[in-house]
Amino acid sequence: MKALFIGGTGTISADVVELAQQRGWEITLLNRGSRKLPEGMRSIIADIHDEEAVAKAVTDESYDVVAQFIAYTAEDVERDIRLFRDKTKQYIFISSASAYQKPLADYRITESTPLVNPYWQYSRHKIAAEEVLMAAYRTTGFPVTIVRPSHTYNGTKPPVSLHGSNGNWQILKRILDGKPVIIPGDGSSLWTLTHSRDFAKGYVGLMANPHAIGNAFHITTDESMTWNQIYQTIADALGKPLNALYVASDFLARHGENYDFRGELLGDKAATVVFDNSKIKRLVPDFICTTSMADGLRQAVQYMLSHPETQTPDPEFDSWCDRIADAMCAADRAFLAQQRF
Repeated sequence: MKALFIGGTGTISADVVELAQQRGWEITLLNRGSRKLPEGMRSIIADIHDEEAVAKAVTDESYDVVAQFIAYTAEDVERDIRLFRDKTKQYIFISSASAYQKPLADYRITESTPLVNPYWQYSRHKIAAEEVLMAAYRTTGFPVTIVRPSHTYNGTKPPVSLHGSNGNWQILKRILDGKPVIIPGDGSSLWTLTHSRDFAKGYVGLMANPHAIGNAFHITTDESMTWNQIYQTIADALGKPLNALYVASDFLARHGENYDFRGELLGDKAATVVFDNSKIKRLVPDFICTTSMADGLRQAVQYMLSHPETQTPDPEFDSWCDRIADAMCAADRAFLAQQRF
């Protein structure tokens, strides 16, 4: 069985590629060649946005699966339909669970939960791309399968609810330094973190699965933790107390300055999400998540601590956190001052 992976070296896709190879798939990666490829992997060096170059590169090729990991917009998938309409038996598009209804009418999410997100343009682009693909399936039989990951991580950094442009290390550094760590809301909303190795089991099980054509699936663990539990687990793994600072999500969104916390919080992480994975389990009976959220968080913390190259400082984000903390303290002082009169 032959598969073309567009991307294939990212947080989600690298473990999918590895598992597919283990199960006997012949994998070709199409990317710009900017990252080191797995040993013995066939590659096509091209930019997927250069339609003419890609069309030329795959002229004589055909695939059982084309796995698209780096398409974001309707225009991206319209291009892919032109490129691969007659060259694949299945086209798998990575969408996003953030496309599900915000705010949710029911915290339990199934694949039939409406797709609408007024807060985040990223999610609206994914929704528009899904609509193009499903229209192509209904009108011309384009063999699409849609996959909606939620918060998926690969164990090299512990997931957090908000961070700056340089990644997650600055949150860990603030915990180590005893500084206030911002947790949106009151930290009681539920969140789901899925390890990429577990995600890969579900994804590879959909490859060349005839029942997957024309369908959408989210692939997540069944487990959920509150953000309080997530941050406390990180702090415990660091051996430090957690100095939590609770701030309303809409306040963070209004004052995020250079950060899109309106989208990332109001459109995603501030909402309680609990996923019903019955659909993927019906098609892929061996889809079982074996990395618990707590174990995954602890392992990711230890990875960062033991790999100094991942400890990228983010002074801009650190300063922003300090200013938010100062603003909250000032509000407390002002309110207390009013009470004296």
